Amino acid sequence: MNTFTDTPGTGAAQRIAPVVEQFLGGPPPVRIRMWDGSETGPEDAPTVHVRSRRALRRLLWQPGELGLAEAYITGDIDIADDLAEGLRAMRRASREQGLDLPRPGVADRLRAAGTALRLGAVGPRPPVPAARAGLSGALHSKARDRAAISHHYDLSNAFYSLLLDETMAYSCGYWTGTGPDYGPADAQRDKLELICRKLGLTPGARLLDIGCGWGSLTLHAAARHGVRVTAVTLAREQAAYVRGQVTERGLEDLVEVHCCDYRDVAGLPDFRGGYDAVSTVEMGEHVGDAEYPAFTALLHSVLRPQGRALVQQMSRGSTAPGGGAFIESYIAPDMHMRPLGETVGLLERAGLEVRDVESMREHYVRTVEAWHRTLEERWPQFTALVGEETARVWRLYLVGGALAFEERRMGVDQILSVRPDAEGAVGMPPTRHGWYEGLGVAGRGGDAPDEPVVAGPRAGAGR
Repeated sequence: MNTFTDTPGTGAAQRIAPVVEQFLGGPPPVRIRMWDGSETGPEDAPTVHVRSRRALRRLLWQPGELGLAEAYITGDIDIADDLAEGLRAMRRASREQGLDLPRPGVADRLRAAGTALRLGAVGPRPPVPAARAGLSGALHSKARDRAAISHHYDLSNAFYSLLLDETMAYSCGYWTGTGPDYGPADAQRDKLELICRKLGLTPGARLLDIGCGWGSLTLHAAARHGVRVTAVTLAREQAAYVRGQVTERGLEDLVEVHCCDYRDVAGLPDFRGGYDAVSTVEMGEHVGDAEYPAFTALLHSVLRPQGRALVQQMSRGSTAPGGGAFIESYIAPDMHMRPLGETVGLLERAGLEVRDVESMREHYVRTVEAWHRTLEERWPQFTALVGEETARVWRLYLVGGALAFEERRMGVDQILSVRPDAEGAVGMPPTRHGWYEGLGVAGRGGDAPDEPVVAGPRAGAGR
């Protein structure tokens, strides 16, 4: 029975209930248990445990999503049951109740402060969790972008090795199988192979991989297809990892790794223009809104006529806010997502012809849920490595991310485009035939992607 009930007495829960209802615009969709053991809210709803007065103080100083997130990160607030189910139930209840958050006035805030004062929760602003990003400088300047990328991707290679599968692919997988023998690494290899097929990569082709991450696509394209790859990343930890893998796998004749801003690729010593293909896998979200037209112009300029570009990128719904305060403060500062159609329009205005768009939104639900399972299974290792607060940041990030893709507030797409030649020819095959054949089989077993199909020196010959 879903009824709004209070524990008898005048505990902290009963005192705070009118304030919660006022700020939510209706009864709370969760059960609230306060530090003194008093409770209020629906009996059959997920229970939010307010563990200390400091949680209320955080919300007084930082109302809204960010204050709630920081209270969770510090352990001042917790959800007694499974966090994913708790958040899902809260959002569902909010929709069903039609809660419309009002804008509290001065009088409302004063009454809330009075309640907090009576509960002993008024005091100086609590310290900001150390995991919060602190950027300075002009938005999307090279220095600020380097700091933003470093905040997330330089957390440490040890952390990402613990979180990710052996491919070290930190992007949406392509799940072609469902059985117990098909896992996250298989989905990532299928994604990498699908990208190579869409780009039409053949031995000796030149690929520019912008935002190469830990090199999953770079290494797959070089080892499996004999492609000559220029890999670019702004994260020092990633560059060091990819260089190590290139040496370990004997791919020095095929791969060049550069730690630099994407805006500096024209100045690279091995940059000669005329790439057969360019890829950017979930890097465009970091470019910025004002800078994106120049980014798409770069994709066009690096390609030879009939060269192909593949952009795998997250998007937001036409009315969705995108990352939100928590994501922008703790995970990906300065990130910008736009609706898919706007990105397609920007690519077309740069002179590229968009040939194929494939939504992978449901694939990202499975991918992020796999990362979350790994986080929970290895929780002691994560907390030992980065501390409890950072581990809780990542738990909230992964759980909230999976829910955002599940509810269609965020999407992710592969957008394939091509640079036409002077006569308008693009050299594309007439159908998609062959792109998907054998996925789920070719990427596994003895035909592993890290065993070169074509030996490095021989594949390095001109195309």
